[in-house]
Amino acid sequence: MIASVAGKVAALAPDGAVVEVGGVGILVHCTPGTLASLRVGEEARLATSLVVREESLTLFGFGSDDERTVFEMLQTASGVGPKLALAMLAVHTPNALRLAVAGADLKALTQVPGIGQKGAQRIVLELKDRLGTPEETVNAAIAGPNAGKPAWREQVHSGLVGLGYSSKDADEAVAVVAPEADVALAEGRQPQVAVLLKAALRALSVR
Repeated sequence: MIASVAGKVAALAPDGAVVEVGGVGILVHCTPGTLASLRVGEEARLATSLVVREESLTLFGFGSDDERTVFEMLQTASGVGPKLALAMLAVHTPNALRLAVAGADLKALTQVPGIGQKGAQRIVLELKDRLGTPEETVNAAIAGPNAGKPAWREQVHSGLVGLGYSSKDADEAVAVVAPEADVALAEGRQPQVAVLLKAALRALSVR
C-alpha cells in the first residue's frame, strides 16, 4: 500500500492533482477541500489510499491521516465504494461524519449526492459502532461560552449551536432530552452532557 506521497505539485484538476515523486508524476484523486490547499509548484504531502481493481490502480489523497482512515472505513459499509466515500468527505469533515453516524443524522448523510434515505440508514446501522465518536468535537462544542457552568441545559444548547443548529432547533432538542436529565437528577446523579447531546442529535435527525 502507498501510505503517502510527497513532492512538488505539477498540476491541479477539478478532481485531482499530479504530484512529482522521484521524477514520476502521480495522479492523486482528492476532495475539493484538499485540492484547495495545494498550489502548483509548491511542495505537498498527502496521506494516500490505493484502490486496486482488475482494470485499474487508483490513488486517493487526503490532507490528513484521519481523512484517509475515515475514507477507508466508509468503504466497509455495503454499497459504499471509493467514489462515494470521497464524495462524503467532500461534503462533510471526518468529525462531521462521525457525528452524523453516531447521532443517526440521516438528513446530513443524504446531503451527499448518491446517498438516499435507505442508504443513509444502512450506513448508520453498519458503521455506528465502528466509525467512532468525535469526543474532541463534542467537548469543544459543549465548552463554548458556557464552559464551567453546571447547568446541563446551557451546555447541551451551546453544544448544538456550536455544531451548526439554530437556537430554535437547540431549544426543541433540549426539551426532548429534559426528562432523561430529570431522571438522573432525581436519582442523585449528574446528567452526562455528552450522552444528552447525542440524544438531542438523534431527536433532531428524526424530526
